[in-house]
Amino acid sequence: MKTITHKFQTHRINPLTETLIIGTFNPSAIKNKADFFYGRGRNFLWRLLPTAFNESDLKDESLIEKLNFINKRKIDFIDLISEVEVDEETNYYDNYLDNKVKKWNKVISEIEKLKFIKRVCFTRETFSGIPQIKSKIEEVRKYCESNNILFQYLKTPSRFYREDKQKEWTKFITRSVNN
Repeated sequence: MKTITHKFQTHRINPLTETLIIGTFNPSAIKNKADFFYGRGRNFLWRLLPTAFNESDLKDESLIEKLNFINKRKIDFIDLISEVEVDEETNYYDNYLDNKVKKWNKVISEIEKLKFIKRVCFTRETFSGIPQIKSKIEEVRKYCESNNILFQYLKTPSRFYREDKQKEWTKFITRSVNN
């Protein structure tokens, strides 16, 4: 068994964040070339987010441009999982990782620090085969709902880009929320 930590575990959420996007895990594995959250080749978050604001696609742009965008738009990221213990270092699938978690991130504690938070989403809509992940994100959903923070499960930004996915993300990201 090998312990794999989150690739961006030193990332700190901007305290001015209004929109928090929660994922599952981004491994610090040699084959993972991501420069930041959602930075793998088959992930389209960096097209979905700017398009929601009628801005240019950032999918193939530099890390500094992505950081400037999220700071300007008050968006930030956290993943549920901080560390896993696996025997397949290259398997990033949630249904494989679900029972391999060694350490969870304290997502609710991080949300509690965000004085301007308006909306939180999880980048997955289905939970078959991932009961632990489902349980952790349900805790977050319940916390958000009890604290008048908009929470939504969204279609994964991975695998492909489609217009219906863009519409769903745009509606969530640009939704006005009164706090």
